[in-house]
Amino acid sequence: MTPTVTDVPERRRFEIDVDGGVVGFAEYERRPGVIAFVHTEVDPSQDGAGIGTLLVRAALDAARAQGLAVLPFCPFVRGFIDRHREYLDLVPVERRAKLGLGDG
Repeated sequence: MTPTVTDVPERRRFEIDVDGGVVGFAEYERRPGVIAFVHTEVDPSQDGAGIGTLLVRAALDAARAQGLAVLPFCPFVRGFIDRHREYLDLVPVERRAKLGLGDG
């Protein structure tokens, strides 16, 4: 079955579902115009399956679609953005250095 990512605002997180069960989530805090990712977790049984990548990519794509700036306080999300520079533009320029995300 194909993994499905859903925004669950009442839990303040994006969840990824595989075969009818939640196997990971990316918690966030929102305020007008900004989403801050604070914690990401994936079930250890899913290690190596790319679940974390699918989850974070979908969450960042949703942030882009909603015109939100992203503050990646979660190390997993920050590392993803560092490796996938096409998402760097979501992080405000003035916050990048402090978050360890240079422009280069």
